[in-house]
Amino acid sequence: MGKKAKFYVVWKGKHPGIFESWADCKAQIEGFKGAEYKSFATFAEAKKAYNSNYLEYKGKSKGKPGLTQEELLKIGEPNYNSIAVDAASSGNPGRMEYRGVDTKSKKVLFHQGPFEQGTNNVGEFLALVHGLAFLKQQKSDRIIYSDSRIAIGWVRKGKCGTKLEKNSTNTKLFELVARAEEWLKKNRYSTPIVKWETKAWGEIPADFGRK
Repeated sequence: MGKKAKFYVVWKGKHPGIFESWADCKAQIEGFKGAEYKSFATFAEAKKAYNSNYLEYKGKSKGKPGLTQEELLKIGEPNYNSIAVDAASSGNPGRMEYRGVDTKSKKVLFHQGPFEQGTNNVGEFLALVHGLAFLKQQKSDRIIYSDSRIAIGWVRKGKCGTKLEKNSTNTKLFELVARAEEWLKKNRYSTPIVKWETKAWGEIPADFGRK
């Protein structure tokens, strides 16, 4: 089956409009402070959204209602003295990669992969540990955002709880998992790990844009 088509609305970017590829959309938002954008399944949906207010669509996803204005105000804005991490996997398992970015500027601070036969959850776990090690090395007081409750839970337990089976293809990935678990065992950190509020703020800045 062919890949399902998507349309990308850019409300605020270098050139606002509706774009038919992620590459074209990315060109409008990359490096643009405060960019506002979202993907839609059909052109009709994209056109309707483009002619509406971004706040009506911010953080909404299929089957999930958006937050009320009162809820948005209660959550507030992200803490920009932070970094954000995320992972992407083409298949489950599949080719997986992860990265960490500056939350405000979206400047990439680290990027690893792709790794063969990985999962998104494993990538989220590795991204968090990498981020913690990065901030500790920098002696930074920044917090770290992740949109994965599962990965946050694994990090707090100090153990990757994946059910992914080790094989000859993903040996390197499991070596990284072991190193990450060892780092958590041997290192203390004071960095707050905070859940990214996707419904209120949209996709996490480290997102790979493949949704």
